[in-house]
Amino acid sequence: MTTEVIAPPKTKSQALRSYHVADFPALTGREEEWRFTPLKRLHGLVAGDAAAVAAPKHEYGAVPEGVTVSTVSRADARIGGVLTPFDRISAWAYENAADALLVEVAKEAVLAEPFTLRLHGHGAEGAAAGHTYLSVGAFAEATLVLEQTGSVMLADNVEIAVADGAKLTLVTVTDWAADAVQAQHVKVKLGRDARILHVQVTLGGNLVRQFTSVDYTGRGGEAELYGLYFADGEQHLEHRLLVDHSVPDCTSYVGYRGALQGDGAHTVWVGDVLIQDQATGTSTYEVNRNLLLSDGARADSVPNLEIETGEIVGAGHASATGRFDDEQLFYLMARGIPEPEARKLVVRGFFAELLGKIPAEDLRERLGAAIEERLEKAGA
Repeated sequence: MTTEVIAPPKTKSQALRSYHVADFPALTGREEEWRFTPLKRLHGLVAGDAAAVAAPKHEYGAVPEGVTVSTVSRADARIGGVLTPFDRISAWAYENAADALLVEVAKEAVLAEPFTLRLHGHGAEGAAAGHTYLSVGAFAEATLVLEQTGSVMLADNVEIAVADGAKLTLVTVTDWAADAVQAQHVKVKLGRDARILHVQVTLGGNLVRQFTSVDYTGRGGEAELYGLYFADGEQHLEHRLLVDHSVPDCTSYVGYRGALQGDGAHTVWVGDVLIQDQATGTSTYEVNRNLLLSDGARADSVPNLEIETGEIVGAGHASATGRFDDEQLFYLMARGIPEPEARKLVVRGFFAELLGKIPAEDLRERLGAAIEERLEKAGA
């Protein structure tokens, strides 16, 4: 069990950024941003010189009114407009993605129901590169769901542009097969008075490393970033975030929760929040909580907060890692609930708030069932 708090590097906003993998040095694992990641388990992705195989394609049903879905080449002017890679694997994905999926929500469109995109992998024999671009027009309101299943070795970038006054609820579900490997960079750019609520659910895969970053381009931007992850067996699930407050009067809230069970299960959460000198009026808070369900599991949690101006509304961070609350278990067992069922109730309660953030009822039920299945497997 590990809980760690360290000072953030002053170079976060000045880090090397490039669309070309050759501009980045080879990874050794000694770099601060890679020291928790078992590079050997990234296989061909870590070298940055692998020949890319065909990436899995997105699948989706009827496209609702106000939404267009298309495939564009990397030469499209929008691609790369939100995200400039700042690590070697993200740059490799950018260079090797043959095309990009473009999802556009029209200006002032309001979607009555969530629109779901599914990405299903069919093998992890070679390294694949993917790219997705989500665009939400001015004053539009939409809920988008991205589901990832199957077997892959995938490096991919996701660009999200939320225009002035728009509201996006984005749910990403990562439930890969047991042999899957993924390194993903999600970049959000918020316009004036724009809002994103992102719920990131990570359950499957052998190694999954997801980096989410947020930039503001106008006053009044709001970002709520939630995460739910459950590591089982020898899974490595790693979540990194960078919220860069660079304009005044914007807000952010980051809340991630994870559960771990099994010898060798490892989760990493690193949350960086930067409040630049010009970002007066900022309000931000980040918190990470981890629940260890068995011996041999390890959770690393590193909240970082860098403030360059004293003229803010508020800022804070918190992190906690621990085992079951014995008092909660005693309370339930004293009322006749057997210990295995009591443990399940504690875990359900631990995740209930985050599952409640997901607006699609059927998806909430499926994810709840997946968590229950894991608890049954462990005999919790």
